[in-house]
Amino acid sequence: MSTFKLAAVVAALAGVTAVTAHGMMSSVVAGGKIYPGYEIGFSYSASHPPVVGWDTPGNKDTGFVNPGNFSGPNIICHNDATPAALSVSVAAGGTVELQWTTWPESHHGPVIDYLANCNGECSSTDKTKLKFNKIDEQGLISWDSQPGSWASDKLIAAGNKWTVTVPKSVAPGNYVLRHEIIALHSANNADGAQNYPQCVNLKVTGSGTDTLSSGTLGTKLYTPEDSGILVNIYNKLTSYTIPGPKLYSGALSGTGPTTVTAASSGIATSTAGDYGAIPTGDASSTAAVAPTTAAPLPTGIYTNSSSELPGKPSKSTKKPCTSTGSGFLTSTTATATPTSTAGVEPTLPSTEPTAPTESTEATPSGDEADIEPSQKLPKDMTLKELFDWLDLIVAELKKKMGGKVRRHARAFMDM
Repeated sequence: MSTFKLAAVVAALAGVTAVTAHGMMSSVVAGGKIYPGYEIGFSYSASHPPVVGWDTPGNKDTGFVNPGNFSGPNIICHNDATPAALSVSVAAGGTVELQWTTWPESHHGPVIDYLANCNGECSSTDKTKLKFNKIDEQGLISWDSQPGSWASDKLIAAGNKWTVTVPKSVAPGNYVLRHEIIALHSANNADGAQNYPQCVNLKVTGSGTDTLSSGTLGTKLYTPEDSGILVNIYNKLTSYTIPGPKLYSGALSGTGPTTVTAASSGIATSTAGDYGAIPTGDASSTAAVAPTTAAPLPTGIYTNSSSELPGKPSKSTKKPCTSTGSGFLTSTTATATPTSTAGVEPTLPSTEPTAPTESTEATPSGDEADIEPSQKLPKDMTLKELFDWLDLIVAELKKKMGGKVRRHARAFMDM
């Protein structure tokens, strides 16, 4: 194989793995157990280990759902979402801790949680029929300086974690927890808000009696004109109305009223406790392991082994990204070349001549360079499939973007 093609592989892989800068829910903690979530690498394999997080094969770039798609199915649990095979066991009145891989500091906005009864097995539920009840919400926390402190900042300060309490009144049964961050950094423009919904299956136990038979369909939660969706957070806000239906009556008091004023208290931080088991296979049975602290998964392309929980999350950045109205983001920051190309084989010999400069067009810049391409490729991908895919990416980059514009991976994968 030519040196040029190998160099192109390294450069293109660095660019592809680096664009996943927003994050996704990587694991869930409840009842002292850690449950692995869905991984981006799963979308490149014919099958993957069973997990509690819903499959989102259409979200290869950890991107967002824009207001123009609020009436479509992707707003429910993200792009092309299908039910997870396993469920998290939690008692009514207990807490569920949701771990994100990372979250950009520039993407300020509310964090909202909903619960819907599956009316049967969640693994086979119809997402379009789920009726959601808002059980937790938090938006603008305080305004000390532009653009204020938000629930998303609280999530970052807690180590990219968010903890939600399942209302004690909820009856035993199978439910979908819909967890969502709404980024408002571009929400002053029509279709500029960015919704990042994540879904996980819950098996609720306890003595509650409310089956949550009523609620709001996922496609009816928001409209593009909601005051909490179309808003300029860079103008001083005296209040902020969190979008969506009203808070469920059984939710804990103080989790966030519909309107949070700028005079509210500052950011609260929380720390993760020790957990005792990582489930394998059936989520209801776990093997005992030494106590450990939940570790977030880094973004990028990585192996589909749910037993691998890498150490630290990718670093959040303050570099903003702007919406193009189609779900893609464009970085305008300075170019930086990644230093790691781990996981790419074969390795170029040190005596090989330098590859032509064309291969550097895939070098990431700005936000993209903060993510190190250190993860292995999916096990089921052949070298031929990889090179065919990268050839297409490089060709389209040259033809449509000139190697200068940086967009989400979906821009290349959907071409």
